[in-house]
Amino acid sequence: MNILLSLVNVYRHFAVFCTRYIEDISLLSLRLVGAKVFLESGLTKWDGWFDFNDMKYDLFLYEFFCPDPVRPGALLLCDPASLDYVEGSSTVTIVEMLAVAAGTMELVLPALLILGIFTRIGALGLIGMTLFIQLAVYPTLDHWWNPAVWWAVVLLAILARGPGVLSLDRLFKLEFTGKTADSAAEHR
Repeated sequence: MNILLSLVNVYRHFAVFCTRYIEDISLLSLRLVGAKVFLESGLTKWDGWFDFNDMKYDLFLYEFFCPDPVRPGALLLCDPASLDYVEGSSTVTIVEMLAVAAGTMELVLPALLILGIFTRIGALGLIGMTLFIQLAVYPTLDHWWNPAVWWAVVLLAILARGPGVLSLDRLFKLEFTGKTADSAAEHR
């Protein structure tokens, strides 16, 4: 029985060591990994400050929301018979607005993760984008298992654990740890 208690104590000390010395580096790494995918995608959508890449409109119009062949279960915004849009339709305007919004959010939300400011909001927004991509654009199990589930898991870990010590959230006291967090929860 003493051997078992010794093993439990060794494990507990190891867990404390990991929490104390590895958790914050892991959370910073998760923030950077989670930001990278979306930031790289967002940067391709812009030719400069406030200059949206016009070729990306076609990406949204025809690859995402009117693909040929049609992806079963995907959100189809064009005429299914002709696989084209009605010229000047409000649908085209909406899709183009979605493209600019996605391009903007793919820059803003990863920046929040990288800086560690309003980190949980950034992670939540990117989880929303991940779910939209999965459910509306590529609604297949293959896409879920690679790459969407990886994005979701990284972002859920950030949402659950927060940004860690190496963040502006912690510097500006937007996030609490230990006894401070426990006392903040008690005052609710």
